[in-house]
Amino acid sequence: MKARVAVLPGDGIGPEVIGEGLRCLQAIAGLFGHEFELTELPFGGAAIESHADPLPESTLSACLASDAVLLGAIGGPRWSAPQAPLRPEAGLLRLRAALGTFANLRPVKVHAALADASTLKAQVVQGVDLLFVRELTGGIYFGDKHRDAHSATDVCRYTAAEIERITRVAGRLAQSRRGRLTSIDKANVLETSRLWREVCTRVVEREFPDLTLEHMLVDAAAMHLIRAPRDFDVLVTENMFGDILTDQAAMLAGSLGLLPSASLGEGRRGIYEPIHGSAPDIAGRGIANPYGTILSVALLLRHSLALGTEAAALEQAVAAALGEGARTPDIAPAHSRALSTREAGDAVLSRLQRRD
Repeated sequence: MKARVAVLPGDGIGPEVIGEGLRCLQAIAGLFGHEFELTELPFGGAAIESHADPLPESTLSACLASDAVLLGAIGGPRWSAPQAPLRPEAGLLRLRAALGTFANLRPVKVHAALADASTLKAQVVQGVDLLFVRELTGGIYFGDKHRDAHSATDVCRYTAAEIERITRVAGRLAQSRRGRLTSIDKANVLETSRLWREVCTRVVEREFPDLTLEHMLVDAAAMHLIRAPRDFDVLVTENMFGDILTDQAAMLAGSLGLLPSASLGEGRRGIYEPIHGSAPDIAGRGIANPYGTILSVALLLRHSLALGTEAAALEQAVAAALGEGARTPDIAPAHSRALSTREAGDAVLSRLQRRD
């Protein structure tokens, strides 16, 4: 098949991990006879420097004309001052809104070989296989904002329609897995959460009667993720809660660098990115973990290009590389040799080339 992919390397370690993701995407194209047109575009802090805009119009137009968007990471100290007029994150919010990617999928699966990489006991994290479905274009991040010298306000707002559509995405995914859906809110305090719980219950009862639905307060969910993470299957939640809990859940796997994400809308086009940040402290050192980016490429193949076999082949190559000890510094055991970003990519490509 032929497909167009907009590539946004971004800031910090973004270009380094994107480089390994692109090598894997090109290898898949060669192995399976596809043709992927890859266009690198300025975005985030890098675009602020070159275009005085974190999301230049030319970048947005190219993303809208593509079948998928592959994103590295954005942000850094240069653009983080409280009075900064332009922030890389503003470009990301605009991109999500423009592409209508309201559903963020963040799978968290603990590789058997990496149970020792987590700060939690191995018997707690072994066998963890859960999926967060985070609402991505509503809530407090997109609500009305105000700040002056004496006060600041961020409005959290959700409509029933926004909650219905994200619940349907989560419900369909839960049906394809183990049939358990946990909805996370703060209904004992927040009106938006009370609406969330009411609408979520109604959608599941009417459209997904085969699912087991549980409601859980966000603070209880945070505790349960650490105490008994295997209890979870699919978790659906609003924007800010999902942002926080998915970073916490990444520690189950051992590192933020291991986990991918997909941001989807009504159609096939999506935004694919690792969940980690730009890590400016290690940028340029060649030690960033590329596995989250490579696994995001697998999600791109599966969800936007409908190439399930190719996605599975790439995921299996990552699992094989990890199983054979190919670890970057963030997940390497003490006193063992850690691989560079490039070497980790080489390990995946080697397993991909010799797949059965």
